[in-house]
Amino acid sequence: MTDTRLFSFEFSAPKTEEAVTKVKQVHARLAGLSPHFFSVTYGAGGSTKDGTKQTVLDLASTGSVVAPHLSFGGDEPEIIDALLREYQAAGITRLVALRGDRPSGVGSSMKMSHANELVEFIRQLTGEHFHIDVAAYPEIHPESETVDTEIKFFKQKVDAGANSAITQYFYNADAYFRFRDLCDKAGIRIPIVPGIMPITNYKGIKRFSDLCGAEIPRWIEKQLQACKAEPDTLKAFGVEVVTDLCQRLLQGGAPGLHFYTMNQSLPTMKVWKNLGL
Repeated sequence: MTDTRLFSFEFSAPKTEEAVTKVKQVHARLAGLSPHFFSVTYGAGGSTKDGTKQTVLDLASTGSVVAPHLSFGGDEPEIIDALLREYQAAGITRLVALRGDRPSGVGSSMKMSHANELVEFIRQLTGEHFHIDVAAYPEIHPESETVDTEIKFFKQKVDAGANSAITQYFYNADAYFRFRDLCDKAGIRIPIVPGIMPITNYKGIKRFSDLCGAEIPRWIEKQLQACKAEPDTLKAFGVEVVTDLCQRLLQGGAPGLHFYTMNQSLPTMKVWKNLGL
């Protein structure tokens, strides 16, 4: 029986030559797991645009399917138009379309176009050439006032032409299942793939979760606090927690998993092995 679930890995766009080398090394290891695709982030406001493009082209040259992240950021439509055509010419067939974040220090002066506008823009320019992923937020985007507004904004992206979605990471499977049910009631039928964040240290996951609105369940946070001075114990606990989460998601019918690798191979590979993928 063919496994129709979709598995993918995400890299942060490198900013130094050393980081470029590391991404290529991690990609080589993870490519051996035969994921459906790799994605590469775009940075706040498109701040890593050049690094994203070069990384995408480098990884694609190895035969991997690679999906660049893309947002309008502070760029004029002509800049995004040229980038899309460059990706088309290079044989890139998948994109992750996002509103994106403001670069730190910019404040509210920078205009941020919504992701549904970007999806519409891509469709107008390139038709159905690209498979377009968009973001979904099971625990609700920090800027959404209610669950209803979150579903409404998500549906706008789907109606604009998104093919599938990747969620913000979470550690409560029920949040994903409830969000999926609400989307179904709203007539949203695209695959919604859970985003998975391995846990490798306490400070990093706590800081990042506070920034993006991802909730760390109390029982997990207390255990992480208890073993934060013992890195190996913490990492082992993190692998156990994330493996259990992934198993529950897949058993509950999730259409796949998207791993936020943080440009590391070992944490993801340990979970992957535990899942028997």
